Amino acid sequence: MIRKIIHIDEEKCNGCGLCATACHEGAIDIINGKAKLMREHFCDGLGDCLPGCPTGAITFEEREAPAYDEAAVKAAQSTKNDASGTKAAVSSPMLPPVGMGCPGSRAMQLRKAEASGAQQDNQPMTSARPVSQLNQWPCQIKLLPTQAPFYGGAKLLIAADCTAYAYANVHEDFMKGKITLIGCPKLDEGDYSEKLTEIISNNDVKSVTILRMEVPCCGGLQRAAETALKNSGKFLPWQVVTISRDGRILE
Repeated sequence: MIRKIIHIDEEKCNGCGLCATACHEGAIDIINGKAKLMREHFCDGLGDCLPGCPTGAITFEEREAPAYDEAAVKAAQSTKNDASGTKAAVSSPMLPPVGMGCPGSRAMQLRKAEASGAQQDNQPMTSARPVSQLNQWPCQIKLLPTQAPFYGGAKLLIAADCTAYAYANVHEDFMKGKITLIGCPKLDEGDYSEKLTEIISNNDVKSVTILRMEVPCCGGLQRAAETALKNSGKFLPWQVVTISRDGRILE
């Protein structure tokens, strides 16, 4: 059958093993210092392994592959747990499930209650309670995968970290209905432009909003986003919004 499945670029792979750890189905092994998709029928195509890859070696592709076999995955996990004696650790609420990697970098789309009054789990809504408009996890540029289902048809908000604290209504005015990517070029090492280029180039992105502070160091975030838009080869609607240190929109 033709379906979405991961592809590992062995030339980019540095053999760190983070993808194998993040793949809780056990589809990936490290062979001769390189990550390999050894069990295609174990790959569910959701891409839990993508955010953990530091070199961007993992992408999605659509090709002929066996169907995802959930029963086989569970049987293999059970056998592994029995053999290693870790079944108690897996079930413990104090420990993360074996093989899932760091929960902080596991990509997921967040479902929000609609403004019509729907209630989120364990969160009764009132007129005074604001609702988070973050639509995906993670949101840090350094942790985000370059490909994920939540990018499909997305409006991107590329925001400086400080904007969420300086501008009081950032969720409703800027994050609502968008995929949020945050970062600080002064505190993070490296240039965001290459990763942002991959995100814009490899996904069906509809528009880009750059939300920055008035301080000069935020210029690095704006330049990286503008460079990514140019290098992507796409002509997308985009805008830059600048927030003052006392929380006003300057432009």
